[in-house]
Amino acid sequence: MTRDDLFEMLAEQTPACGPAREALLSGGAFEVWDGLVPADRLFHTYRTRLRLTRKRGVATLGLTETVEILEQAGDQALRIGMVKTADRAWTFMLFLDAAATTVLACARGGRVQREDD
Repeated sequence: MTRDDLFEMLAEQTPACGPAREALLSGGAFEVWDGLVPADRLFHTYRTRLRLTRKRGVATLGLTETVEILEQAGDQALRIGMVKTADRAWTFMLFLDAAATTVLACARGGRVQREDD
């Protein structure tokens, strides 16, 4: 997959897709892994992450929508990827169909501010 391919696949699936596109445009790194993971397993993992970020008061972007999309995907096999901003400040998680031809969802996790930041 090329940067341009991924750029074209990131539309408005979740609110994090636009910023992930911008990260790609600005020279951010990206990767899409070869293995497949059942969406229901990802749903349970990311639902837990969403619950923990809410409990801690950490802001996320597109995580709520991503959890809903993963739940709807059931046991469909998905491919996982990521985009990191050029400054490495943010990482966007990508969830693609098994053929890696469509981005189903994109989320940016919360960033915990350290006291020395």
